[in-house]
Amino acid sequence: MVQQSFQLYDTTLRDGTQMAGLALTVDDKLAIARSLDALGVGFIEGGWPGAVPKDTEFFRRARTELDLRAALLTAFGATRRPDVAVSQDPQVRALLQAETPVVTLVAKSHTGHVDRALRTTLAENLAMIRSTVQHLVLAGRRVFLDAEHYFDGYVSNREYALEVVRTAAEAGAETVVLCDTNGGSLPEEVKAVVADTIAMTGAAIGIHCHDDTGCAVANTMAAVDAGAVHAQGTAHGYGERCGNANLFTVMANLVLKRGREVIPLERLVELEPTGRVIAEVTGIPRVPAAPYVGTAAFTHKAGLHASALRVDPGLYQHIDPARVGNAMRVLVSDMGGRSSVELKARELGYDVAAGSDAVGRAAARVKELESRGYSFESADASFALLLRAELAGHTPPAPFGVESWQVALDGDGGAQASIGLRVAGTPRTATGLGREPVHALDAALHQALDPVFPALTGLRLTGHTVRELAGDRTTPPSVRVLLSFRCGDRRWGTVGVDRHATGAALTALLDAVHYVLSDAPERRRDTESLVAAPAG
Repeated sequence: MVQQSFQLYDTTLRDGTQMAGLALTVDDKLAIARSLDALGVGFIEGGWPGAVPKDTEFFRRARTELDLRAALLTAFGATRRPDVAVSQDPQVRALLQAETPVVTLVAKSHTGHVDRALRTTLAENLAMIRSTVQHLVLAGRRVFLDAEHYFDGYVSNREYALEVVRTAAEAGAETVVLCDTNGGSLPEEVKAVVADTIAMTGAAIGIHCHDDTGCAVANTMAAVDAGAVHAQGTAHGYGERCGNANLFTVMANLVLKRGREVIPLERLVELEPTGRVIAEVTGIPRVPAAPYVGTAAFTHKAGLHASALRVDPGLYQHIDPARVGNAMRVLVSDMGGRSSVELKARELGYDVAAGSDAVGRAAARVKELESRGYSFESADASFALLLRAELAGHTPPAPFGVESWQVALDGDGGAQASIGLRVAGTPRTATGLGREPVHALDAALHQALDPVFPALTGLRLTGHTVRELAGDRTTPPSVRVLLSFRCGDRRWGTVGVDRHATGAALTALLDAVHYVLSDAPERRRDTESLVAAPAG
């Protein structure tokens, strides 16, 4: 394992789990550690052995179940307790029993915390730091020390804060990490304090920032610019209160904006996929607008942007999204025009000529439908059907027709739908049950169509939203339903608008079915030659 000059340190498995609503099993923690290691992160903090039973179990299992290639596993814990011999402190013993190559100690650097939280003297706090670091170093561990509340402590008593750093470094701590624990600092303050600390102590300095002012990433970058050689953060900025510095943003900024290869350059393309995998493990939805890895990070909606992007994508993007494993997306809406439609068509794999009549017709159709309440931003499949009709110059013949449908609510809070279809001249009827009307309609459509069109068996409804739209003097009130689907490894959405939510839902469901069938082998045959199954 090559030791990198800059230390990129992840604390998702410890500090990140302090986020409200985030709870990880040992299996979850092992899976996240593997993903971070594959990305190339240098250090992975696994938790606090001895203090948290789940973390003790994690380190026990990690010894045989984690085969880390890039990262070093790190155990986190506190310095010895006041007036207790370091060799007798059970928490320090637990750190050694975790058998990690690196140990990170947390220590007080704010005099108020030493007095009121630790309830000991300033001299004893320094002795606790010195003896614990020395004990772990003599046991063969690399030691980092997190100087908790450092920036507030520096303001309160600069000389004592500096003495904490000197004491840790002289005792053998490889890096002393300055923590903006309350997250209240601003970049210029962080830069000045880090620069002064380095100048006055000569220690190798790291940075650990919280995001309570919205500046955790900016503060981390300011610290690195001032000479910090170690940066801590969490996946997606998970953490207590407002979270920690987002390690993905810090990582990409350091590589792409500062030229520091803090992970192997060829691994940067795994940034977005890694973020997606970790979000799936934690169950915490990703922030669409998150830099570099968000689904909206390279998404464009305004027509002015689309016109420029058609000429040169770099005109409205600070990097090529492919460098971090992401992709450019164009949203089709009434704010766009021909350029938006053209770029979206190419994104979806359609070869369209610039300025073609079909593109113009599609753009006009989008504007007209959106004036009636449609929204195609999250409905790629509905837009694709619209585009195909305009490219062909007509609406392709439907593989089936809807002759009747109804939905009734039952007394137990569920719904029952019945639907009558005609497929290749043969009538088919089906019923479906679901917790809501949209689920009942979806079940009825599958029952009627799956035996005839096997491609539909893999279509899964994964989510839906309903919004009531106010009318005006020319347009009556209506309802818009957006549906999301998964079919194999593909995900997309559809939209429907109607006076009633069930009608809008059926429109969106039919778009999904038509979208799948337009690519299915049986759809490409002459539907009149299909041998329909017996009517259900």
